[in-house]
Amino acid sequence: MSSVADLSSRRAAPALDAFERYLTLWVALCIIAGVLLGQLMPAPFQALGRMNVAEVNIPVALLIWLMIVPMLLKVDFGALHRVAEQWRGIAVTVGVNWLVKPFSMALLGWLFVGWLFRPWLPANQIDSYIAGLIILAAAPCTAMVFVWSNLTDGEPNFTLSQVALNDTIMVFAFAPIVGLLLGLSAITVPWQTLFLSVVLYIVVPVIAAQLWRRSLLARGGEARLAAMLRRLQPVSLVALLATLVLLFGFQGEQIVRQPTVILLLAVPIVIQVYLNAGIAYGLNRALGVPHNIACPSALIGASNFFELAVAAAIALFGFQSGAALATVVGVLVEVPVMLSVVRIVLRSRRWYERPLPPG
Repeated sequence: MSSVADLSSRRAAPALDAFERYLTLWVALCIIAGVLLGQLMPAPFQALGRMNVAEVNIPVALLIWLMIVPMLLKVDFGALHRVAEQWRGIAVTVGVNWLVKPFSMALLGWLFVGWLFRPWLPANQIDSYIAGLIILAAAPCTAMVFVWSNLTDGEPNFTLSQVALNDTIMVFAFAPIVGLLLGLSAITVPWQTLFLSVVLYIVVPVIAAQLWRRSLLARGGEARLAAMLRRLQPVSLVALLATLVLLFGFQGEQIVRQPTVILLLAVPIVIQVYLNAGIAYGLNRALGVPHNIACPSALIGASNFFELAVAAAIALFGFQSGAALATVVGVLVEVPVMLSVVRIVLRSRRWYERPLPPG
C-alpha cells in the first residue's frame, strides 16, 4: 500500500520502506496464497481452523497479539485521564457504532441482498443473509482496531479507552439492537465468546504490554522503548499478512464453491465500511477533533467484531446458514478493505487539517 509508505518518514526502519510501499501487493498475494493453499493443503488449515475456544480461533488470536502489541506498548496509563478531553471523538464513535452502523447495514442488506441481487442468490437464504449482515454490523471491532490505529499513528490512549467503552456498551446493546432489527423476541448472545474475546484481545495483552513497557522504560527510558517499537513493526506487519493467509485458507473451499454469493454479499459490507468511516471522519473534522483522534474514531466506526458476529450467527441460525456465511464474508473483506481506509485517512491528512471555511 503506497500510503503506508508515508509512515516511513516517521519510522526509522529503512529496510521496511519497500515492504511497506508495496503492502497492497503483499496483501493481494497473501489472499491468493491463502485460497490456493486452503485448496491444495486442506488438512493443515482444517486442523488450525479447529483450534477454537468459544468460536475464537487460537492461532488467529496469537497473530493478533503480535499485531496489537506495538500499539499497546504506546499506551501510557498515566495519561488516560486526558482522554475525557476528546469527548467529541468519543461521542462520534459511539454514535456511529450504535445509532448509525446497524441500521445502515439493515438498509443496505435489504437494498442489495433483498432486492438488487435477489435474482442471483438462493431464494431460501435471502432473509438469512440479511440477518448475518445485521449481526456483523451490530458488533463493533475489538482487536484489529489497534492495528489500524497503529498504522495511522492514532492516539493509543484514546484507542484503548474507546474500545473498552464499546465493549461495555456491547454487553447491554448487542442483543436488543439485533433483536429489534431481526424482529426476534429473544437473541442468543454467545456470552462465552464475548467474554473470552475481551480477555484475549484487551485484558491479557494490555497487562503484558504494560509490564513490558515499564521494564523497557526502567532499563533505557524512552529511547529503549522507541527502539523496541521499531523492531516490532516488521513483526506486526508479517503477522497481519499471516492472518490473511490463515483466514482465506480456512474459507478457501467456500470461496471456490460459492464465488458469486461471496462477491455479492461483500458489496453491502464494503459500502457500509466506507459509509461509516466517512461519516465518523467527516463529523470529527466538523467538530475540530485532532487527526490522531479522528483516525481511530473512523476506523472503530467502520470495522467489525467478527468473532462475536460469527458465533452469534451460528447460535441463532446454524453453522450452514446464510447468516453464518454472511458473517464469514465480513471476516474475508475486513483486512483488505480496512487497509484501504487506512490509506484514505493518511492521504487526506492535509485536507483534514485545513481550516474549515467560515460560516
